[in-house]
Amino acid sequence: MSGALQYTAKRILLLVLTMILVSFLTFLAFELVSGDPARTMLGTEATEAQVSALRQELGLDRPFFTRYFSWLGGFFSGNLGVSYSYRQNVWDLIGSKLELSLLLSFISFLLIAVVSIPLGIYSYRFTGWFADWPRTTLNQLCMAVPPFFMGILVSWCFGIVLRLFTPGDFPGLRVNFAASLRHLFFGAICLSIPRIAMTVRMLRATVISEMNKAYVRTAISRGNDRKSVLLRHVLKNSMVSVVTFLGQTLAELVGAGIVVEQVLGIPGLGRFLVTSISHRDYPVVQAIVVLLAFWVVLSGTIADLVNQAIDPRLRITAGGGLT
Repeated sequence: MSGALQYTAKRILLLVLTMILVSFLTFLAFELVSGDPARTMLGTEATEAQVSALRQELGLDRPFFTRYFSWLGGFFSGNLGVSYSYRQNVWDLIGSKLELSLLLSFISFLLIAVVSIPLGIYSYRFTGWFADWPRTTLNQLCMAVPPFFMGILVSWCFGIVLRLFTPGDFPGLRVNFAASLRHLFFGAICLSIPRIAMTVRMLRATVISEMNKAYVRTAISRGNDRKSVLLRHVLKNSMVSVVTFLGQTLAELVGAGIVVEQVLGIPGLGRFLVTSISHRDYPVVQAIVVLLAFWVVLSGTIADLVNQAIDPRLRITAGGGLT
């Protein structure tokens, strides 16, 4: 097996093991949370017989490890359990909401990648106080604005003043696809602006550092154009840091999108998670937490695989050598 395939297999195995550990810790955490879900569902006036019957119906009377392995097997087969509040399959409840949250994250990620990479590469050329302070000030301002406040500004400017979308009234992908995408696009703007600023700052610093290295000076002294050296060599060496940063950004987008969904009225995972927590609907909360954790781990794995494709020297074996 080649080094690339070995590295990929190790990363996938690590992904699976990490998710199993996360699912166990999540299941254990909800087991330790005080309160009986059956008692919560039936209310304080329910008799012990009624509570016992509901616990048996929900499978809460079974041993912990029996319930965990049953849930784990169902998770890998697409059965996330039954909601305590809605008495429906959890996947049927969160499937469409997960679709919206992932689509919001995907649009945000595209905006970040398409805008920040060219800006980061181009902005390295502007150095000196008079050229740099406007960029630095704008960059710091964009990074300082939290997503929820950005959501308020976007709702007021594009929703109320310009009437390009209706805040709090999401039409639904299957009802009006174009209007739904427009709604999600403005949500993606709220998520992407701070991260575009961070990516531009990171990429600019990386490019400046690479341009000051000896191999660049040598290439330029041999008659190579600075632009060609930047595009052929510096950008490639900078992309490892960029991909790592973008992988971290992708991992954070779904979680950060919870706030934006609340402000703009997008019926994604965020609003449903808050409601499920308040109702102590543990199967729903547990499924969402594990899915979010899976998204985080998957994003990191994808970033690692892309980086090792860019620079094969990153395929380091457990013993510390290169494959």
